[in-house]
Amino acid sequence: MQVFFGPPHGDAVPHGCALTIGNFDGVHRGHQKMLARLSDAARARHLPAALLTFEPHPREVFARGNPPARLSTLRDKLAFLEAQHLLDYVFVFRFNRPFASLTAEAFIRQVLVEELHTRYLLIGDDFQFGAKRQGNFELLASCPDFVTEAMPSVLVAGERASSTRVRECLAGGDLAAAERLLGRPYQLSGRVMHGQKLGRTIGFPTANIHLPHRKPALHGVFVVEVDGPFGRKGGVASLGQNPTVTDTLNFKLEVHLFDCSADLYGQRLTVHFLKKLRDEARYDDLTELVAQIERDAASAQTYLTSLQRENA
Repeated sequence: MQVFFGPPHGDAVPHGCALTIGNFDGVHRGHQKMLARLSDAARARHLPAALLTFEPHPREVFARGNPPARLSTLRDKLAFLEAQHLLDYVFVFRFNRPFASLTAEAFIRQVLVEELHTRYLLIGDDFQFGAKRQGNFELLASCPDFVTEAMPSVLVAGERASSTRVRECLAGGDLAAAERLLGRPYQLSGRVMHGQKLGRTIGFPTANIHLPHRKPALHGVFVVEVDGPFGRKGGVASLGQNPTVTDTLNFKLEVHLFDCSADLYGQRLTVHFLKKLRDEARYDDLTELVAQIERDAASAQTYLTSLQRENA
């Protein structure tokens, strides 16, 4: 899978492509079904399969005061897409006010026809585009340069698979429902950064993982499994604002790994969220906080042990 930041260079797509368009935030099972259908259509037409996506998320541009929580970073999204083994190209276009001001007709002519040489286009059944979202399926279908098809919504356990629904499940602490929609446990990844180092003084050293987006999709205390240079280890994680020890409004992801004493500063870790234990809380002093962390760690270890028995 080749990634272009902007239109393809030179003759990278000389004979056109089969294309789909979308944010693909989280790359949930609805997205996965769309990519599979796109791949089949591309092979039937002897075309490469391609995705046009955007960075930042368009709603982050239009709702700067209260944007939706981002499910995945661009880096993770590209990794999820590559893991599907269904795309030849991904075009990441910068979404900003000038780009958003393109009329629907200009978007078709400039982006789809002239820059991406689209020959086949697959879109979701609710797809709208262009300034004031005036473009729709009927307008795309009227374009003679490519064939346009619409894909109906994908249902998982009777509900529509969508990034919005995944966010709702995560915000409500229903990780099992989010996993059904995603096809995998929800995860975040980032590099370990230096923090206050309070954890090591109270017997629970933590890896402080950088969060590139200000507003995470979930918050609380969780049972996790973490991938890193050590392989995969279980642990307990706190994702929140640490009200007991800080007054900041910034969110922090702190992970205490079981049976791990490695120096992880600068390492990239991937945290898989398995079960929510509780919401974040403020404690009167460190003694109460430590007692709660001990209970959380014990609960996490019990849950991970039960998983191991189930999978044995």
